[in-house]
Amino acid sequence: MTPRGDRPGRMRVVAIADADSFVKWAAALIDSAPAVSPHLLLVKTPLVVSVAQEHAALSGTGIRPEAVTRLGYEGLADWLMHDRPDVVVVAGRGPFVRLVMRQIDRVSPRPVVVSGLPGISIPAQRGAALYRRQCDLMIVHSRRERRAFSDLADRLGLSLRLGLATLPFARPAPVPSAGTDLVFAAQAIVPQEAADRVALAGILRAAAHADPSRRVVVKLRSRPDQGETETHFERTELTELLRDRPENLVFSYEPMGVALARAEGLVTVSSTAAIEAMARGVPVIALDTFGVSKSLLNTVFVGSGVQGSAEDVVARRFRVANERWLRNNYFHDPAESTWWADVEELVAARRRGDLPARPVPSPRGGLLHEAWQRKAVLGSEDRSAAGAFAMAIGAPLVWAILRARRIFGRRGAGSWSDAATDITVTPARYQDPIVRRVRSPLAAVVMD
Repeated sequence: MTPRGDRPGRMRVVAIADADSFVKWAAALIDSAPAVSPHLLLVKTPLVVSVAQEHAALSGTGIRPEAVTRLGYEGLADWLMHDRPDVVVVAGRGPFVRLVMRQIDRVSPRPVVVSGLPGISIPAQRGAALYRRQCDLMIVHSRRERRAFSDLADRLGLSLRLGLATLPFARPAPVPSAGTDLVFAAQAIVPQEAADRVALAGILRAAAHADPSRRVVVKLRSRPDQGETETHFERTELTELLRDRPENLVFSYEPMGVALARAEGLVTVSSTAAIEAMARGVPVIALDTFGVSKSLLNTVFVGSGVQGSAEDVVARRFRVANERWLRNNYFHDPAESTWWADVEELVAARRRGDLPARPVPSPRGGLLHEAWQRKAVLGSEDRSAAGAFAMAIGAPLVWAILRARRIFGRRGAGSWSDAATDITVTPARYQDPIVRRVRSPLAAVVMD
């Protein structure tokens, strides 16, 4: 750990993350900040990246291996008090952000706290805003996201300062791609229904059969057989559905930038990889075979010109997004990305004593509810008796609440069923297991 006195003139920025997509985002974000001394803390949770995933996430950044530290949750406050960073970027799902913020509340001097989401964030979700409302700055990546989260904060009565950034890993390629691969950016929960995932596997298989001379590359983020996890839990695994596949249909675990360097085009339902591809000049198909809805996270592509059908995928009819859509979605003028100026302003205010801390309030339900929140994030890393007791009581209750939301979820303006708006004022309706190796609905947390 580098003492603060050894880095004169450079602002100290520490990112705290666990899951793969958030590690990638946080590393690229702090690497893009000018004149800083960056460090990455990887907190041990059931979602923490493997060493291989860590290397893939850091690919393309200047963050060196010695600037990465793995530690347990209980050691966070002491580490931060010793390191004394100016800025902490908390990068994780909402419950993770809230839990880490509790440790930051113990740190003096308290750093400026920044958070955000690792890619496409349309619709702006209720949970994403609520879990991050104690942060000093929440980063968004497009004009459209800024409008959506501003509207959402107003509807929820939140004070949420937003900073606009260019999506940090959406960078032009040094050399334009002249590849021949059809790269499919897989997502764990999109589409979610088992029948849709079977159909998706069929589309990929058909694309491979249509031209045996060119590859179909299924870009994956984790190897479950090696104990790796990712941000969301895949109940119907594409690798299982594609056990019987032609030789030119292959799986890839390499960094997305490497896969795109060999790509003729990229296919996805709603992955942020589409934005990475566009930045590199790789054409895209946003597959709309399974519909267009907030639950599929693909309403953002309406009007882009890149939506296409299964037949388009098989025929490799890739598209280029129109300029108007690009300016509104992730490709604004870099001069509009003022997030770092916002951070510098906040740091100056904190040093003057003009920026009050925004501590996480104690949960309703007291110590038992707090124990549940810890266990829900840390899983087996939390070995407390209180956590085990809270999980035994709380998990069935959460499962029942989520089931009721799916059945009786509110409809109307701003809900998940309202495709005409870019926000969701209603809670999320799905669940994600804490213990990834146990396919039990009783181990669940609420999504952002």
